[in-house]
Parts: sequence; structure tokens; C-alpha cells
Amino acid sequence: MSNALLPELGTLPLTPAPTRIWTPKRVQVTRAAAELPHTAEILRRCEAAGVTDIMMLTNDRLSGLRGETERETYARAKTTLAVVVAPPSQLKPQPIPPSADWRIDLAKGCPAHCQYCYLAGSLGGPPVTRVYANLDEVLAPIRTHAGRGTITTGTDLRGHEGTTFELSCYTDPLGIEHVTGSLTEAVRRVGAGAYGDDVALRFTTKFDDVTELLTLDHQRRTRVRFSVNAPEVARRFDGGTAPLTARLTALRALALAGYPVGLTIAPVMAYPGWQQGYGALLDQVTTAVAGVPDLDLTAEIITHRFTPASKDVLLGWYPQTKLEMDEDVRTQKRSKFGGVKYVYPRATMAEMRQWFTSELAARLPAAPLLYWT
Repeated sequence: MSNALLPELGTLPLTPAPTRIWTPKRVQVTRAAAELPHTAEILRRCEAAGVTDIMMLTNDRLSGLRGETERETYARAKTTLAVVVAPPSQLKPQPIPPSADWRIDLAKGCPAHCQYCYLAGSLGGPPVTRVYANLDEVLAPIRTHAGRGTITTGTDLRGHEGTTFELSCYTDPLGIEHVTGSLTEAVRRVGAGAYGDDVALRFTTKFDDVTELLTLDHQRRTRVRFSVNAPEVARRFDGGTAPLTARLTALRALALAGYPVGLTIAPVMAYPGWQQGYGALLDQVTTAVAGVPDLDLTAEIITHRFTPASKDVLLGWYPQTKLEMDEDVRTQKRSKFGGVKYVYPRATMAEMRQWFTSELAARLPAAPLLYWT
């Protein structure tokens, strides 16, 4: 077992100090968002965080995001928070298999700099983070869709979770919570039963500022999963995020506070020596959760894949990346709509799946594997 976290056991603070807090350099507020109640909370948080460049727009069109080069545009967008109103299309929950019954979007865009970013092929224009000010409308479908899901609702494996709502499909909600407050409000409302007693939230994060979450009466209705990877992969490709050990410290703190927690091991990469790297990761997780009473820990595993569109975007954002995106060593996989993505060959996938299934059972027997993809 790795001793990387052993010196910290027994002395881990119940409220760990965060290692990574994102604060935007500038904030733009659209006209439609300006008068909404949640906008006042966002602006209060931004001002408290020291943001001085706050622009109240006279219309609903963001401005000044493009630089003279693609790199300048990327840098400017990644340091901007836009406060906008979620359009009607974003207010209609969509099934999000295999994670949850439904997807709820608190925001769209992420401040991190992960070189394999899953949003690269799905976000048009500069990668600005847009937080939705019409929070009441965003959360309202939790009530109307309770009991209507097919992914977890009524299933043998996960039926006890109730109707589940994924909050991190298009953002890292914890990464922006410092200046939005949206996640805290969602967890508080669901914990208080505002949308019924048989619903649950879930989200994945690479950040570690869980201070506010630890104070909430969550009633175990929110599962916080930490996106983790082999230590060398996380160091190389997870830019602008909390270090791996900090994420695991935060996971432990939340578990001690009674939250259901989880591992999103992603994206799993078949690099030379991957078994040793992911073995070290599982050892660190084992140490981090040691001694937690009533531990509720799950695992979800997603292998690395890319599309032609996402590859083009990622190479524009990170032209010096060492991330392997070689179509010649991958297998094409087509969606029902004709889209193409490149995944590992079948034999590689089978080897990795067998290894993870075996090692999870041996090292973390209390953590069921919800899915592998």
C-alpha cells in the first residue's frame, strides 16, 4: 500500500483548507439576468472574492471575449464568468445514462484546463463559463421529474438512490461554487425535501473547496464524486485543478460528514505501466477512506476517447500537449446518430476492464462499480 497519505491520517482536519479556488478576472451580467434574485448572490460572492471588473450589459450578448489569436481568446474566456439566463432548451431535463436519471445544468463551461476536456467538442465559441441566474427554473424539474427516471429509478442496483439528477454534465459545479452559490443552494433545497423525499443529486469535481458543503443538512441526498486518475496522469493533464491528494482529503472530509461519495476514475489511459499507476491511485483511495464510519463509496470508470472535432479543439487550446490522440491505434465507434469517436481497441478495453474489476474488488470491496465505459 502506498504511504502517500498515511502521515495525514488521524490529523486530517474536518474542514480541510482548499488548495485551488477559481476567481474570475471579469464578470459579465446579461440584461435578462440582471434583476433575478440569484444574480445578487453571485455578485455578492464575486465582490467578496475581490472581482472588480463587473460589467452589466445592456443586452444579452456577451462581448470582448475574442483576442487576436486563438490562445488569447482561450485565456480571456477561461478567466471570465458570464451570468446569463438558461434558455428553455436547457430547462428540459434529458436522460443521462449511465450516470443518472436526468441532467440538470447549473452552468455551462468549466474553469479548469484539462488537456482531454470532454467539453471541447460540445461547447461552441470561446470556452467562457456561463452560470445560470434563473436558479428556481433550473431546479424546478427536480420536482416534476421525480419518479420518472429509468437509469436509477426502480432498478435493483441503484433504486435506493431514488430519482437521480446529474449536475456536472457541462460544468464542474464545485469549481465555480466560490463565486456562484448555486451548488450550495441546490444541495440545501434537496436536503430539506423541497422537491420531495425520493430524489438525489450527484456531481463530479476535480476541486476541493468543500467548506460550505460540510455545513449543510444534506440528508445524504447528494453524492459527491471526485474525478481522479493515476498520479502521473493527473499531474500531467489536469491543469488548473486541485492536486490528487487534496481531492482525496476533501473526499474523506465529506464522507466523515455523512455524504455519499464516489470515484469517477477518468479518463483511464492505457499508457506504459498503467497498472502500477492506477494501483497507486487505488492504494491512496484506500488510505483516504480508512476508518470512515458508514462509508457509502461508489466507483464509475470512463476510458479515454476523443472525436475528430474535440481533437481539433484540444490541439488549438493545448498545441504542446503530449496527450495521445492517434486514430491509427484506436478503434472507431459510431453513435446511433452517425457520430464518430475513437476508443481503445477491444482487447485493450477488455484487459483494462478485467484489471479494474479485480483490483477494485480486492482493494475497495465496499465500493460497487456502477458502470464501465
